[in-house]
Amino acid sequence: MPAVNLAEQLRLRARCLLEFDVLIATPMVFMLRPQSNSHQQIVAETFELTPACQVDEFTDVYGNLCQRLQAPVGAFRVLSTIEARVNVPVRPADACGFVEVPLLPDDALVYLLPSRYCEADRFGDMARDIVAGLPLGYAQVEAISRWVTENVRNIPLSSTYPVSATEVNQRGEGVCRDLAQLAISLCRALCIPARLAVGYLQGLDPMDNHAWFEAFVGGRWHTFDPASPSVGGRIVVARGRDAADVAIYNQYGPLLLPTVMEVSVDARD
Repeated sequence: MPAVNLAEQLRLRARCLLEFDVLIATPMVFMLRPQSNSHQQIVAETFELTPACQVDEFTDVYGNLCQRLQAPVGAFRVLSTIEARVNVPVRPADACGFVEVPLLPDDALVYLLPSRYCEADRFGDMARDIVAGLPLGYAQVEAISRWVTENVRNIPLSSTYPVSATEVNQRGEGVCRDLAQLAISLCRALCIPARLAVGYLQGLDPMDNHAWFEAFVGGRWHTFDPASPSVGGRIVVARGRDAADVAIYNQYGPLLLPTVMEVSVDARD
């Protein structure tokens, strides 16, 4: 396994406030509680509902914590706060090579397949053109992420619903989620597992929930961010194939959009 250089740990505090005006009692599933792992340690967190209601928590097929509830009629408020110690990864010191498909972990295989917003089967020629002449593995993913950064405009807050990688490529613009999904599709077209990650990014401007991607090369997952390529502290809340798997909330019934949404991320001493 290649060596991994890590900067000093950061301690971050993230806050997400959502307010809704609920017209009929609405079943909802939120995805707002991150988990500790080798890259982050959750030090403290709160998940507050006003008015209070019953919450049933389960783990989805990708290992994400999901909060299931029925939002009552009227003003409904959801507040999530998180304090976490996170590692800030830097570019690996050693080459991270391509992992042949027969040698991939079983749980990485699903991240090779086309999915709703990542039509990897349509990007083979384009992906091969972008990485032509590069060493297999990390260098290819790095080139793909850089190509998306340079060729697709990141326009924050310009879209409230996901669009496919094909549409993003045609438009030449999108939000962070859209840029990540295009990069994911290009990676999968080269048989490099890639998945969408969502959470919080320190220093994001304008501040919002953020999306980036991770690719499996050199025997481990690595972080790439075509929308915000500079390294910063991140809290990962959820991972999945694409935006269909990692929405911060889903409602079941009539469309329910927040009347208020506030996100902040601050460094802590």
